[in-house]
Amino acid sequence: MALEIRQSLKLAQQPIMTPQLQQAIKLLQLSRMELMDLIRQEQEENPVIEEFSEPAQEIEPLESSYESLGPTATEPKDGREEEPNLPEMDWRAEEASWGTRASEEDDDRPTFENFLTKKASLADHLLWQLRLNHLTEEERLIGTLIIGNLNDDGLLQVSPEEVAVQSGFDPETVQKVIQKIQAFDPPGVAARDLRECLLLQAQQLYPQESLMHRIIDEHLPLLAKKNYQTLTRELGAPMEEVIRAARLIGELDPRPGHRFSDESIPYITPDVHVFKMGDDYLVMLNEDGLPKLRINSYYRSILREQTQFSGEAKDYINDKIRSALWLIKSIHQRQRTIYRVTKSIVKFQRDFLDKGVAHLKPMVLKDVAMDVEMHESTISRVTSNKYVHTPQGIFELKYFFNSSINTSRGENVASESVKEKIRLILAEEDPQKPYSDQELVEILKKQDILIARRTVTKYREMLGVLPSTQRKQII
Repeated sequence: MALEIRQSLKLAQQPIMTPQLQQAIKLLQLSRMELMDLIRQEQEENPVIEEFSEPAQEIEPLESSYESLGPTATEPKDGREEEPNLPEMDWRAEEASWGTRASEEDDDRPTFENFLTKKASLADHLLWQLRLNHLTEEERLIGTLIIGNLNDDGLLQVSPEEVAVQSGFDPETVQKVIQKIQAFDPPGVAARDLRECLLLQAQQLYPQESLMHRIIDEHLPLLAKKNYQTLTRELGAPMEEVIRAARLIGELDPRPGHRFSDESIPYITPDVHVFKMGDDYLVMLNEDGLPKLRINSYYRSILREQTQFSGEAKDYINDKIRSALWLIKSIHQRQRTIYRVTKSIVKFQRDFLDKGVAHLKPMVLKDVAMDVEMHESTISRVTSNKYVHTPQGIFELKYFFNSSINTSRGENVASESVKEKIRLILAEEDPQKPYSDQELVEILKKQDILIARRTVTKYREMLGVLPSTQRKQII
């Protein structure tokens, strides 16, 4: 059979991701802070967008020029803002009086720098101590290199040989400077591992506790497992003294430089609030901080008077207005979608809102997607990096979507509810006899929850709880 090339026509439909659709999808999955950054960027790049703070009046739509986009922006009628009736003022006199008053007060006013505060970092704290010591220029240079190679926990990340190569001095001098820095505050700084860090603190804070020093130097793995019987046998010391030394070691700081960290606590601003009004729940979007956008009245007038501009200027203005209208429309669509999805979640999780985490129902993206008649991918984008404030606290929207676990009665329980039960069980356990993972399985089984031991282990690790051997407290 001979091969030949032919031309044929075929009619088919396929989705096309237009730039406008890509922008709408991008806005949908942005967090609140990312959305505000994007709006600020658009305001800088697009001159036709302006921000207003007061509610705008109804305006005539732009169907005459952009019928496909529809009325998506708001501004006062006739493109003009009403100006309040202000009394006549002598601006020259006012300016003179303000200037005189400011010049008289400037001499006594503190400078702006007096109000600024900066938390001292670990490097600043150590360099200050380094300057107080009587060191040679060579030792100061080596000390600066050593301090610059400390991590946030205050541990030294390089070896003395590497510092010697960087500084050009011999390793013995470098080791001597390291020992001097290890005597600085906070105790344990410039150590190379956990054992050395704890040993430096023990030698500085408890110089007479030789048993404590031996445990850290020789038997730290046994202490981590809390194997006191073996420790007592290896050290040849009474159980009471071993327990006392272990308590003192527990008071040491394995991360001595952490208290100098400048990490700020992130505060979450919820995207939507859920309030209980009587027997029902009210969903309200959080619009605080989000700028309200509209098309600048000057450029709207240019759009109406097409004869004023022509050529590239006219095309530029039309393109910017079209882009601004689509941005405003996409933001409004984003807010409406978040509202609808949150309202659907509230309908499914009413028991959680009334009674707490233990009554959280298992739910998947498909449940909400069918309820609001959207695709599951849209629900996934809406719930990413979005937070809701409820009577039970602030939660991420994805928190309400979790798998189900079977019970002996044939019902389903949400995985988050099982995690909460495990947390409550561990909070009430005997510190001297903590529950193992298998014992947790048996306790949950008595509560009609059928769960495997490996699943309990996974949930316990997600809760940040150590194994039973490491949770055991000293008698």
